[in-house]
Amino acid sequence: MASNFIPNLSDFSFSLLLVLAMAPFLAQSSELKETQLVLYFQDNVSAGPNATSLPVAGIAGKLWTFTQFGTVYVTDDPLTVGPEPNSASIGRAQGITVAAALNGRNSLVLASLVFTNQEYNGSTLELQGNSKQFEQVREVAVVSGTGRFRFARGYATFETYLVDPATSYSVERCNITRISKFKG
Repeated sequence: MASNFIPNLSDFSFSLLLVLAMAPFLAQSSELKETQLVLYFQDNVSAGPNATSLPVAGIAGKLWTFTQFGTVYVTDDPLTVGPEPNSASIGRAQGITVAAALNGRNSLVLASLVFTNQEYNGSTLELQGNSKQFEQVREVAVVSGTGRFRFARGYATFETYLVDPATSYSVERCNITRISKFKG
């Protein structure tokens, strides 16, 4: 039995229409812009009034720590241009971290970097990924953004700059490489 392999004119018209509709988006790919940002998370996990990161859920009967599987932290860390606590503020890191590995070595990070400085005011970058907590350099994805960072994608690396176990205070250096269709 021979098959009828004659192209249908309506199939060709649809394909041509699809290619023409995609042309403007394909042309924009050459207009991508890369941006490098360095900022510092001022993280305070104490139970006091200055806390910026707290455990809010975990396994009943277990100690809620950043290495205990299932522990959920909520975070609202100040973002600064330098590692010093009194360095100029550029926004807040707001999100959650979940101890997601049974052995406590990895956490799931979901964070919105909410910018309040003059240059990026009102814009956000969205970070998401698996953070290997005990690695010297941890990497997560930049999955989106708003405002000046609309349609952003890229990656962010974290390095511990300072840890003070006595006060539960730490500073994390965040290096962001983002690519966006818009200048920003």
